[in-house]
Amino acid sequence: MKLDLSGQTALVTGATGELGRVIARTLAECGADVALHYHSNESKAAELKGAIEALGRRAVTVKADITKQEAVEELRRTVAAALGHVDIVVANAVVQYPWQSVLEQPVEDYTSQFESCVLQSVFLAKAFIPAMIGKKAGRFIGINTECAMQNFPTQSAYVAGKRGMDGVYRVLAKEVGEHQITVNQVAPGWTISERERTSGLAESADYIKSVPLKRRGTDQDIANAVAFLASDLAGFITGAYIPVSGGNVMPTI
Repeated sequence: MKLDLSGQTALVTGATGELGRVIARTLAECGADVALHYHSNESKAAELKGAIEALGRRAVTVKADITKQEAVEELRRTVAAALGHVDIVVANAVVQYPWQSVLEQPVEDYTSQFESCVLQSVFLAKAFIPAMIGKKAGRFIGINTECAMQNFPTQSAYVAGKRGMDGVYRVLAKEVGEHQITVNQVAPGWTISERERTSGLAESADYIKSVPLKRRGTDQDIANAVAFLASDLAGFITGAYIPVSGGNVMPTI
Protein backbone atom coordinates (compact mmCIF):
# COMPACT_ATOMS: atom_id res chain seq x y z
CA MET A 1 0.00 0.00 0.00
CA LYS A 2 1.37 3.42 -0.94
CA LEU A 3 0.23 6.97 -1.42
CA ASP A 4 -0.01 7.25 -5.20
CA LEU A 5 -1.44 10.26 -7.04
CA SER A 6 -0.29 9.18 -10.49
CA GLY A 7 -2.65 10.31 -13.22
CA GLN A 8 -4.15 13.03 -11.00
CA THR A 9 -4.03 16.77 -11.47
CA ALA A 10 -3.96 19.09 -8.46
CA LEU A 11 -4.50 22.82 -8.08
CA VAL A 12 -2.80 24.55 -5.15
CA THR A 13 -3.79 28.15 -4.48
CA GLY A 14 -1.18 30.31 -2.83
CA ALA A 15 1.40 27.86 -4.14
CA THR A 16 4.31 30.28 -3.72
CA GLY A 17 3.65 30.72 0.00
CA GLU A 18 5.52 29.03 2.82
CA LEU A 19 3.09 26.10 3.05
CA GLY A 20 1.88 26.18 -0.53
CA ARG A 21 5.21 25.44 -2.15
CA VAL A 22 5.80 22.36 0.04
CA ILE A 23 2.26 21.11 -0.53
CA ALA A 24 2.70 21.50 -4.29
CA ARG A 25 6.07 19.70 -4.34
CA THR A 26 4.75 16.89 -2.15
CA LEU A 27 1.75 16.28 -4.40
CA ALA A 28 4.13 16.18 -7.38
CA GLU A 29 6.42 13.74 -5.55
CA CYS A 30 3.37 11.51 -5.09
CA GLY A 31 2.81 11.55 -8.86
CA ALA A 32 0.36 14.41 -9.48
CA ASP A 33 0.63 17.12 -12.10
CA VAL A 34 0.21 20.49 -10.40
CA ALA A 35 -1.34 23.84 -11.28
CA LEU A 36 0.43 26.53 -9.28
CA HIS A 37 -1.67 29.56 -8.43
CA TYR A 38 0.08 32.74 -7.32
CA HIS A 39 -0.98 36.31 -6.66
CA SER A 40 2.21 38.32 -7.18
CA ASN A 41 5.39 36.23 -6.77
CA GLU A 42 5.96 35.27 -10.39
CA SER A 43 9.63 34.37 -9.93
CA LYS A 44 8.90 31.93 -7.09
CA ALA A 45 6.11 30.39 -9.15
CA ALA A 46 8.48 29.86 -12.08
CA GLU A 47 11.10 28.34 -9.76
CA LEU A 48 8.53 25.96 -8.30
CA LYS A 49 7.29 25.00 -11.76
CA GLY A 50 10.83 24.06 -12.74
CA ALA A 51 11.28 21.96 -9.58
CA ILE A 52 8.07 20.04 -10.26
CA GLU A 53 8.95 19.47 -13.91
CA ALA A 54 12.34 18.16 -12.77
CA LEU A 55 10.38 15.44 -10.95
CA GLY A 56 8.89 14.38 -14.27
CA ARG A 57 5.50 15.95 -13.64
CA ARG A 58 3.64 18.59 -15.61
CA ALA A 59 3.08 22.01 -14.08
CA VAL A 60 1.56 25.34 -15.01
CA THR A 61 1.67 28.71 -13.21
CA VAL A 62 -1.44 30.89 -13.09
CA LYS A 63 -1.72 34.40 -11.65
CA ALA A 64 -5.15 35.22 -10.25
CA ASP A 65 -7.02 37.12 -7.55
CA ILE A 66 -8.85 34.26 -5.84
CA THR A 67 -11.22 36.69 -4.10
CA LYS A 68 -12.89 37.46 -7.46
CA GLN A 69 -15.20 34.91 -9.09
CA GLU A 70 -14.34 35.78 -12.69
CA ALA A 71 -10.62 35.48 -11.91
CA VAL A 72 -11.21 31.99 -10.51
CA GLU A 73 -13.21 31.04 -13.60
CA GLU A 74 -10.37 32.27 -15.80
CA LEU A 75 -7.95 30.28 -13.65
CA ARG A 76 -10.06 27.17 -14.31
CA ARG A 77 -9.99 27.75 -18.05
CA THR A 78 -6.23 28.27 -18.07
CA VAL A 79 -5.56 25.13 -16.03
CA ALA A 80 -7.93 23.07 -18.16
CA ALA A 81 -6.16 24.15 -21.34
CA ALA A 82 -2.74 23.26 -19.91
CA LEU A 83 -3.38 20.20 -17.75
CA GLY A 84 -6.98 19.11 -18.24
CA HIS A 85 -9.46 18.15 -15.53
CA VAL A 86 -8.53 19.03 -11.94
CA ASP A 87 -8.98 16.09 -9.56
CA ILE A 88 -7.64 17.72 -6.39
CA VAL A 89 -8.23 21.29 -5.23
CA VAL A 90 -6.19 22.65 -2.33
CA ALA A 91 -7.42 26.05 -1.11
CA ASN A 92 -4.33 27.38 0.63
CA ALA A 93 -4.17 31.09 -0.28
CA VAL A 94 -5.08 33.67 2.36
CA VAL A 95 -4.61 37.43 2.69
CA GLN A 96 -1.94 38.38 5.26
CA TYR A 97 -2.44 41.32 7.62
CA PRO A 98 -1.28 42.58 11.08
CA TRP A 99 -3.25 41.10 13.99
CA GLN A 100 -4.82 43.54 16.47
CA SER A 101 -7.56 43.54 19.08
CA VAL A 102 -11.18 43.65 17.97
CA LEU A 103 -11.39 47.32 18.97
CA GLU A 104 -8.28 48.20 16.96
CA GLN A 105 -8.56 45.84 13.96
CA PRO A 106 -9.54 47.72 10.78
CA VAL A 107 -12.86 46.55 9.36
CA GLU A 108 -11.15 45.99 6.03
CA ASP A 109 -9.23 43.08 7.55
CA TYR A 110 -12.45 41.25 8.38
CA THR A 111 -13.54 41.74 4.79
CA SER A 112 -10.24 40.44 3.42
CA GLN A 113 -10.44 37.33 5.58
CA PHE A 114 -14.02 36.64 4.52
CA GLU A 115 -13.06 37.05 0.89
CA SER A 116 -9.89 34.93 1.03
CA CYS A 117 -11.24 32.17 3.29
CA VAL A 118 -14.97 31.89 2.59
CA LEU A 119 -15.43 33.32 -0.89
CA GLN A 120 -12.28 31.73 -2.28
CA SER A 121 -13.65 28.33 -1.24
CA VAL A 122 -17.07 29.07 -2.71
CA PHE A 123 -15.60 30.27 -6.01
CA LEU A 124 -13.29 27.24 -6.25
CA ALA A 125 -16.21 24.90 -5.56
CA LYS A 126 -18.36 26.52 -8.22
CA ALA A 127 -15.50 26.39 -10.72
CA PHE A 128 -14.13 22.89 -10.16
CA ILE A 129 -16.67 20.65 -8.47
CA PRO A 130 -19.10 20.36 -11.43
CA ALA A 131 -16.45 18.46 -13.41
CA MET A 132 -15.73 16.28 -10.37
CA ILE A 133 -19.43 15.45 -10.20
CA GLY A 134 -19.24 14.37 -13.82
CA LYS A 135 -16.38 12.02 -13.02
CA LYS A 136 -17.90 10.80 -9.74
CA ALA A 137 -14.59 11.52 -8.00
CA GLY A 138 -12.67 14.40 -6.51
CA ARG A 139 -10.85 15.88 -3.54
CA PHE A 140 -11.54 19.36 -2.16
CA ILE A 141 -9.14 20.32 0.63
CA GLY A 142 -8.92 23.57 2.56
CA ILE A 143 -6.14 24.84 4.80
CA ASN A 144 -7.73 26.04 8.02
CA THR A 145 -5.89 26.75 11.31
CA GLU A 146 -5.69 25.71 14.93
CA CYS A 147 -6.58 29.33 15.72
CA ALA A 148 -10.18 28.54 14.79
CA MET A 149 -10.34 26.49 18.01
CA GLN A 150 -8.18 28.80 20.15
CA ASN A 151 -9.92 32.17 19.75
CA PHE A 152 -7.01 33.98 21.39
CA PRO A 153 -6.73 37.79 21.63
CA THR A 154 -5.88 39.51 18.31
CA GLN A 155 -7.02 36.48 16.25
CA SER A 156 -10.54 37.77 15.59
CA ALA A 157 -10.44 38.56 11.86
CA TYR A 158 -8.47 35.40 11.02
CA VAL A 159 -10.70 33.23 13.20
CA ALA A 160 -13.85 34.80 11.74
CA GLY A 161 -12.72 33.97 8.22
CA LYS A 162 -11.58 30.45 9.02
CA ARG A 163 -14.67 29.57 11.08
CA GLY A 164 -16.83 30.79 8.21
CA MET A 165 -14.77 28.64 5.87
CA ASP A 166 -15.33 25.66 8.18
CA GLY A 167 -19.09 26.04 7.81
CA VAL A 168 -18.86 26.07 4.02
CA TYR A 169 -16.74 22.90 3.98
CA ARG A 170 -19.03 20.97 6.32
CA VAL A 171 -22.12 21.83 4.26
CA LEU A 172 -20.34 21.17 0.97
CA ALA A 173 -19.21 17.74 2.19
CA LYS A 174 -22.86 16.78 2.70
CA GLU A 175 -23.96 18.23 -0.62
CA VAL A 176 -21.43 16.50 -2.87
CA GLY A 177 -20.68 13.30 -0.97
CA GLU A 178 -23.07 11.23 -3.09
CA HIS A 179 -20.77 11.94 -6.04
CA GLN A 180 -17.79 10.38 -4.22
CA ILE A 181 -16.18 13.78 -3.74
CA THR A 182 -14.55 14.30 -0.35
CA VAL A 183 -14.31 17.71 1.33
CA ASN A 184 -11.87 18.11 4.21
CA GLN A 185 -9.78 20.66 6.09
CA VAL A 186 -6.22 20.52 7.40
CA ALA A 187 -5.63 22.85 10.36
CA PRO A 188 -1.93 23.60 10.95
CA GLY A 189 -0.51 24.66 14.28
CA TRP A 190 2.36 27.14 14.51
CA THR A 191 4.44 25.65 11.74
CA ILE A 192 8.15 25.76 10.96
CA SER A 193 8.66 26.79 7.35
CA GLU A 194 11.55 27.70 5.09
CA ARG A 195 11.47 31.32 6.19
CA GLU A 196 12.31 30.36 9.76
CA ARG A 197 14.92 27.82 8.71
CA THR A 198 16.65 30.55 6.74
CA SER A 199 16.38 33.39 9.26
CA GLY A 200 16.53 31.37 12.47
CA LEU A 201 13.69 29.75 14.41
CA ALA A 202 11.51 32.04 16.46
CA GLU A 203 11.44 31.47 20.22
CA SER A 204 8.73 28.88 20.82
CA ALA A 205 9.32 27.37 24.28
CA ASP A 206 6.07 28.74 25.69
CA TYR A 207 4.09 27.39 22.74
CA ILE A 208 5.67 23.94 22.97
CA LYS A 209 4.66 23.64 26.61
CA SER A 210 1.06 23.08 25.52
CA VAL A 211 1.91 20.68 22.67
CA PRO A 212 1.73 17.01 23.72
CA LEU A 213 4.38 16.03 21.14
CA LYS A 214 6.66 18.77 22.54
CA ARG A 215 7.69 20.23 19.22
CA ARG A 216 6.40 22.47 16.49
CA GLY A 217 5.20 20.92 13.26
CA THR A 218 6.88 21.50 9.93
CA ASP A 219 5.61 22.50 6.53
CA GLN A 220 6.24 18.92 5.46
CA ASP A 221 3.93 17.65 8.22
CA ILE A 222 1.15 19.78 6.77
CA ALA A 223 1.89 18.70 3.20
CA ASN A 224 1.84 15.04 4.23
CA ALA A 225 -1.66 15.42 5.66
CA VAL A 226 -2.85 17.12 2.48
CA ALA A 227 -1.35 14.38 0.31
CA PHE A 228 -3.03 11.71 2.42
CA LEU A 229 -6.45 13.37 2.10
CA ALA A 230 -5.87 13.72 -1.64
CA SER A 231 -5.20 10.00 -2.03
CA ASP A 232 -7.40 6.92 -2.33
CA LEU A 233 -6.30 5.97 1.19
CA ALA A 234 -8.62 8.72 2.48
CA GLY A 235 -11.54 7.82 0.26
CA PHE A 236 -13.98 7.37 3.17
CA ILE A 237 -13.02 10.53 5.07
CA THR A 238 -15.11 13.64 4.44
CA GLY A 239 -16.36 16.63 6.39
CA ALA A 240 -13.31 16.46 8.66
CA TYR A 241 -11.41 19.28 10.34
CA ILE A 242 -8.02 17.69 11.06
CA PRO A 243 -5.56 19.59 13.27
CA VAL A 244 -1.91 18.97 12.43
CA SER A 245 -0.68 20.59 15.60
CA GLY A 246 0.94 17.84 17.67
CA GLY A 247 -2.19 17.71 19.82
CA ASN A 248 -2.12 21.41 20.71
CA VAL A 249 -5.83 21.56 19.84
CA MET A 250 -8.14 18.55 19.96
CA PRO A 251 -11.67 18.59 18.52
CA THR A 252 -14.10 17.03 20.97
CA ILE A 253 -17.06 14.71 20.55
